[in-house]
Amino acid sequence: MVFSAFTRQIENESLNVYGVEVYRQGKLIHAWGDTQTARHPIYSVTKSVLSIAFGIARDRGLISQDDAVNRYIPGEYVSRMSSEQKKLMSSLPIKRLLTMSVSGYPFRPEGKNWLDFSLNYPLGDPETPAFNYSNICVYLVSVALTQAVGMDLYQFIDENIFQPLGIASPVYQRSPEGYFYGASGVELTVNEISRLGLMLSNGGVYNGKQIVSAWYVREATSVQQMNREGGYGYYFWKYRDGFSLNGKLGQKCYCLPGKGLVITFMSNMEQGSERMRILMEQYLIDDE
Repeated sequence: MVFSAFTRQIENESLNVYGVEVYRQGKLIHAWGDTQTARHPIYSVTKSVLSIAFGIARDRGLISQDDAVNRYIPGEYVSRMSSEQKKLMSSLPIKRLLTMSVSGYPFRPEGKNWLDFSLNYPLGDPETPAFNYSNICVYLVSVALTQAVGMDLYQFIDENIFQPLGIASPVYQRSPEGYFYGASGVELTVNEISRLGLMLSNGGVYNGKQIVSAWYVREATSVQQMNREGGYGYYFWKYRDGFSLNGKLGQKCYCLPGKGLVITFMSNMEQGSERMRILMEQYLIDDE
């Protein structure tokens, strides 16, 4: 691992990277840039936070990935659904939403009522699982989880994830109906994302406290649905022998248990973070 060469290359190529952290066996061994103070949008890393919240609720017996979606949708919204949509959502397990395997949804909910839009959107072939990356899947899980835990979902996440990880009151987004969005909208520092990765890499434990069960971490970060990127879990991406938390424009946390590594970086790269991944592999992973 040649961290100095890695950061020098970032500077030489003028990559718009905010900060980088590298941990080995849970200990910080390298840091560059602002990793502690400035918060930035984490985009779809928010989905991984929602997955952790789902796991906590699942551990407590409040919800299951095998439950049908409609079981947790408020009755007023169900009453506005067509009989065909009611039948569909009554047989669609939440696992299909967690794995982004519902065909037909557009990328995000639209209009003034996202829940009505999501529940009534006509689907092409809902019976056959196929990877289809859509924020609608995530939003429906967020609504279902809100009903399952019986409280505001942001409050639940704050009490059960952010506070135990020492993350103080991050910015977040709600839907027009007032639900925690779940798909995007949270802002964190590089170090705060690292804490998520460290907890997950340690079987759900952080500072001696079990945040979410090791069973759920294994399930959520394993390949549950194949895609062209190599596989997807419950809002986590497969990466080599481990997994990653991904947000657009280059918000990344790579967890590699075989090497005992957690590598986090945040950036603002319109062309994506492929170049950072290549440099990371060249200088931090493969050069060992």
